[in-house]
Amino acid sequence: MSKKIFTGVVTSNKMNKTVVVTVDTVKSHSLYEKKVRLTKKFMAHNELEVSEGDMVTIQESKPFSKNVKFEVVKVEKEAK
Repeated sequence: MSKKIFTGVVTSNKMNKTVVVTVDTVKSHSLYEKKVRLTKKFMAHNELEVSEGDMVTIQESKPFSKNVKFEVVKVEKEAK
């Protein structure tokens, strides 16, 4: 079974070694065929010391805590 991988923007880094990553996806509505944007927030373990506004790739991993089940794999683009 493959691990889920998402790319998103860091929206909060106020916790110790944990960041909140917002992932946007665009899907098509089944009946109306209109594009719908969905936003989901994931809590991810952070060993790379990323900051708010950075675009990062997160990957599913072992549970670090009750809510943290992803980890930051790499930084795609740093914030200005």
